[in-house]
Amino acid sequence: MKSNSTLLKRILLSTLGLGLVAVPAFAQSSKLTAKANTMADKLEPKVIEWRHDFHQHPELSNREVKTAEKIAAHLKKLGIEVETGVAHTGVVGILKGGKPGPVVALRADIDALPVVERVDVPFASKERSTYNGQEVGVMHACGHDTHIAMLMGAAEVLASMKNDLKGTVKFVFQPAEEGAPAGEEGGASLMIKEGVLDKGPKPEVIFGLHINSQTEVGTLKYKPGGTMAAADRYVIKVKGKQVHGAYPWNGIDPVVVSAQIINGLQTIISRQTQLTEEAAVVTVGSIHGGVRNNIIPEEVVLEGTIRTLDTEMQKKIHEKVKLTATKIAESAGATAEVDIFTGTPVTFNNPALTERMLPTLQAVAGSNKVVLTKAVTGAEDFAFYQEKIPGLFIFVGGMPKGKKPEEVAPHHTPDFYIDDSGMKLGVKTLTNLTLDYMEGKGKLTVQ
Repeated sequence: MKSNSTLLKRILLSTLGLGLVAVPAFAQSSKLTAKANTMADKLEPKVIEWRHDFHQHPELSNREVKTAEKIAAHLKKLGIEVETGVAHTGVVGILKGGKPGPVVALRADIDALPVVERVDVPFASKERSTYNGQEVGVMHACGHDTHIAMLMGAAEVLASMKNDLKGTVKFVFQPAEEGAPAGEEGGASLMIKEGVLDKGPKPEVIFGLHINSQTEVGTLKYKPGGTMAAADRYVIKVKGKQVHGAYPWNGIDPVVVSAQIINGLQTIISRQTQLTEEAAVVTVGSIHGGVRNNIIPEEVVLEGTIRTLDTEMQKKIHEKVKLTATKIAESAGATAEVDIFTGTPVTFNNPALTERMLPTLQAVAGSNKVVLTKAVTGAEDFAFYQEKIPGLFIFVGGMPKGKKPEEVAPHHTPDFYIDDSGMKLGVKTLTNLTLDYMEGKGKLTVQ
């Protein structure tokens, strides 16, 4: 077990604190579950149609106005209580079942990315917008369009059995998962700040999913504990002494110092981090300095990301980034100012909740299609909800059958593609997780 005190505490709370020794089995063949699966099959064409519409009309983070209007209209049509304008453009729906029971939250992110689409499909995005002052294309290049459609489908299924539900469902359609524009707040952290987990019925658990373009349709992937990485941003300002490019000895070259710092940062992971504990990444994403070929500038700015799956490792890497940059700069007579901005925390699947709901995942997809996966260094702001209440975040296959992961485009790229047939499993997964958690109330209390 890792020496990470924060993660250790969370694991202990979710196991020992719950008195969990063995996971209680609960029936998968209830009439409600069967009805939900049948309805999901019938809803598939409608879910695909919604997805195509959202894909063709994507909107950037904190700008999802029309997207939110469509979501709210759908929920209201189903008789679900709706709150709009949460965290700018978020939509929250409340479905109160006819029987007492727990409050379960289901979350989907709704924003798109500043990417120009290259996929040749009839519903390809042609949208343009402005991002951080630049004109950009807009594309659902991470599959959030499928997440919206799947949760709308789950809402329709669950609303149809309202009188039989043993509890309440809170539908959370969240904007700005990809990050708010510069100078703005947004995403899960703002949803929480504005009371999504406290106002109205308070959920005791939250479920979320993410489509994956490199996982075959029909497959679910999961991992207890740390599943996706914490994502932090750093800025290093290297200050030297400006001088004519022909006479470098009369100045201090921050460009060369920056190059040395970049090389030095690589050794933090390759030589100073115990990677047998968890994976970690330090990446330099941008370098800015100088305006002319024959002038050595006074300052160079490096920006990058740090990805970690362990909070103790995160702290150590932060310290080493600062030490490496400042000392390398000092050795050359320059200075380095290092600022590290804590971003998204580790996406941490509550182990007790994960173990409890595993039979549900296996019943929905088939045991041979539910895969225990390794952690990934991508980040997800679903993690903010998991800091407040137990949560389970899983991956749903969206890669066409017969394809290999290396043959298809990854997320956040112009050629990103999701097979429509993968979404039906997402709808069933959300509804079955909800129904089975409600049905199991009293057999295991997750806190």
